[in-house]
Amino acid sequence: MITASSSILTTMSCQALQRFGQKLLRRRMLDSSTTDTRLARCLNTLDLVALGVGSTLGAGVYVLAGGVAKEKAGPAIVICFLVAALSSLLAGLCYAEFGARVPHSGSAYLYSYVTVGELWAFTTGWNLILSYVLGTASVARAWSSTFDNLVGNYISQTLKGTIALHVPNVLAEYPDFFAMGLVLLLTGLLALGASESALVTKVFTGVNLLVLGFVIISGFIKGDLQNWKLTGEDYELTKAGLNDTTSLGPLGAGGFMPFGFEGILRGAATCFYAFVGFDCIATTGEEARNPQRSIPMGIVISLSVCFLAYFGVSSALTLLMPYYQLQPESPMPEAFLHVGWAPARYLVAVGSLCALSTSLLGSMFPMPRVIYAMAEDGLLFRVLARVHSGTYTPILATVVSGIIAAFMAFLFKLTDLVDLMSIGTLLAYSLVSICVLILRYQPDQKIKTEEEEMEIEEEQTDEAEKLTLQDLFCPPNSIPTPLSGQIVYVCSSLLAVLLTLLCLVLNHWTVPLLSGDAVWVTVVVLLLLLITGITGVVWRQPQNPASLHFKVPVVPFLPLVSIFVNIYLMMQMSAGTWARFGVWMLIGFTIYFGYGIRHSVEEVKSRKPPPKTTAQVIDLDLTSSCIQPI
Repeated sequence: MITASSSILTTMSCQALQRFGQKLLRRRMLDSSTTDTRLARCLNTLDLVALGVGSTLGAGVYVLAGGVAKEKAGPAIVICFLVAALSSLLAGLCYAEFGARVPHSGSAYLYSYVTVGELWAFTTGWNLILSYVLGTASVARAWSSTFDNLVGNYISQTLKGTIALHVPNVLAEYPDFFAMGLVLLLTGLLALGASESALVTKVFTGVNLLVLGFVIISGFIKGDLQNWKLTGEDYELTKAGLNDTTSLGPLGAGGFMPFGFEGILRGAATCFYAFVGFDCIATTGEEARNPQRSIPMGIVISLSVCFLAYFGVSSALTLLMPYYQLQPESPMPEAFLHVGWAPARYLVAVGSLCALSTSLLGSMFPMPRVIYAMAEDGLLFRVLARVHSGTYTPILATVVSGIIAAFMAFLFKLTDLVDLMSIGTLLAYSLVSICVLILRYQPDQKIKTEEEEMEIEEEQTDEAEKLTLQDLFCPPNSIPTPLSGQIVYVCSSLLAVLLTLLCLVLNHWTVPLLSGDAVWVTVVVLLLLLITGITGVVWRQPQNPASLHFKVPVVPFLPLVSIFVNIYLMMQMSAGTWARFGVWMLIGFTIYFGYGIRHSVEEVKSRKPPPKTTAQVIDLDLTSSCIQPI
């Protein structure tokens, strides 16, 4: 009797654990119609390009280029931006396919939800919120500092003398009323409607591009090609002519690549973050007039425009003055001062403020839309999904996120949190690439009646039993089946784990590898062989022939390269950054397991009886095909 009772309890515990696991991995089903939305469809392709360029081409072009050229790459910074642009384009192409495939609000959050499951979707969305909040607050502080420099640092000196905050390494030196007011002002603008904020973005982006065009043309007119061929003698002459040499950067080896190939790679890793921001286009799926066409075009065009601007500005800067004399805080004004065009600094200041304004709008625009998408799905508090009846904007999500960002801009110095912001973005990029890889090999499925679903499950079981080793490399079908979709799902999971291990080894055991240590070389070779073999299995599976406005080329190789680059960059983060990331995730999981898992729309659906009629919807749920044994 006791044995029987124990067996029953064990069975019940296993069933409960299985149901809990299924809740974490359940996936969302999307209606194939793109018109069912409570938001206003008012954004065209030009609006999306302006939004993407504005949010990407922000502080980086005015500040980042000088620091990277001076300390890491020299004139070869143009190659750094090329490498960074190519790596960003990999993620951008994956975003573009999902924008064509899943034209709904929510960006990487929704892409994860329909592909890899609810828990991963919440993790992605929660980190996107972190990235957007920190990005908004830090850009607001940068805007305030830029304006303060124009007025002779009067604002900061006054506040430091009257309301200084004496909490070093935690809070800023003084509360920034200007930054807080700016965020609240733009929150009100965003609450008015997407078309109004898009108009402001287009104006500011236009001014920014005109100023950058002036900088690029001036660089080629006034620049000197000799600054790309500097030698030790030029460095000594410059050093002798300066009274204060503390601001002089290192010479390196001189020439076009003074810090070698290693310097280009380090510079490219930094320049990668200058392209972060284009993903805000992917959050406009329910506000774009033709999202399946506009989102892919908007992403690719905005990344191309940003690369050309970064390439031109970095070329102009290093032609106008020697790279070791650039000032990281204000490279453009110093460059024009060096060639005798001092009045041009005011024009650059105007462009900088416009760039920071569009970057600020670009950070704030997607933030409430991700919150809205998560709240509407029940993973966050549902009250946050309230839409204003007049402006058709997610009013409560906009106001709440704006207040949080304004508070952080008011009190916190966010320079130490930039890496934390990057982790969330890189994680989202990686998950989107995995989602594209998985979905490309899944069959189209429709929701059927109970009897039809049972028949499908029986067919899937039969196919799973017939799987042989030969079928992995020579599948019998030319179109995806539930079995082939299951194979790709499992292989993609294994590839993600193996790529993570490879990045870990390459990052932490670089010296033994370069010295030819037999153990670590063997480990890397084995990992590469496993990755190559599993990639070959994925490559041999049939792809979904469904017609889309845009598809990622060279699948599965391009998404895998994107995943590798993103994971490798995440490995560069410090232990302190990972600790802060852990705290943020702990808060998020408390909300999910305390509220979201019980109020999820998919949880509510699971409690209802199955529908009696056949509904024509796209079912991207892979759970049924993934729980069968191979």
